[in-house]
Amino acid sequence: EKASMASTTKIMTCIIACKQGDLDQTVVVTDEMLNGTEGSLIYLKQGDSITLYDLVVGAMLASGNDAANVIAFVISGSIEEFCNLMNEYAKNIGMKNTNFETPSGLDSKNHYSTAYDMALLGAYALNDETFSSICKMQSTEIEINGETQTVYNHNKLLSIDEDCVGIKTGYTDNSGRCLVSAYKYKSSTIIIV
Repeated sequence: EKASMASTTKIMTCIIACKQGDLDQTVVVTDEMLNGTEGSLIYLKQGDSITLYDLVVGAMLASGNDAANVIAFVISGSIEEFCNLMNEYAKNIGMKNTNFETPSGLDSKNHYSTAYDMALLGAYALNDETFSSICKMQSTEIEINGETQTVYNHNKLLSIDEDCVGIKTGYTDNSGRCLVSAYKYKSSTIIIV
């Protein structure tokens, strides 16, 4: 069943950044990158400098919609081009009932997926060592303009059960509460959406 998936969208945004970006690259934020960002943020401003790695952390843990948008610009030069790339990845992963229109997961008319497709995405993303190490952090520090700030993971399961290894929560009024989760069980990892 097709449904909007809120910030679980950022799994795709961040796995693309991990696979295609130089995570050590320092990015200078522009006004255009922040255009239309609302909801959960890491409060980036025009002129801020931050590494791509810290943008991924800010998008995954604090669910920063601003961080997700900036990632899109860094990788593809525009939101539209990045969404084309997201949809290309979706096709290659086998996500047959998914269409991405935003890097952040803010509501958009033709932005949707299914539980099955998001499970495929979660399994694919966890195979990346960097992504998988980030999504299980309960909190960590990022640097904006050389100043340290702590970001906290919205996923409460991480503090309840050590066998929980992420992945991403999401919420919008339209989507309701969304969760793509991974759980270590015996020698397997179970993906739960």
